[in-house]
Amino acid sequence: MSVFEEVFTIAVINHIREIRRKKGITQIKMAEDLQVTRQTMNAIEKNKYNPSLELALKIIAYFEMPIEQVFILEEEDDK
Repeated sequence: MSVFEEVFTIAVINHIREIRRKKGITQIKMAEDLQVTRQTMNAIEKNKYNPSLELALKIIAYFEMPIEQVFILEEEDDK
């Protein structure tokens, strides 16, 4: 199998929960500030699904951090 035939899955991993807790922000407060439900924040923090681009940009602005400190692309080999 050539390098070009390999299949890769890229997962977006986030550190939202860790950052939020370090800053002393509750999940409810953050959800209210970002105008989403607590359930949405919970699902995103658990990597159940990724936020929209708009919400991801709001999150990094909320934390005042560069995107690479909040979100990471993790490449997995699906062999």
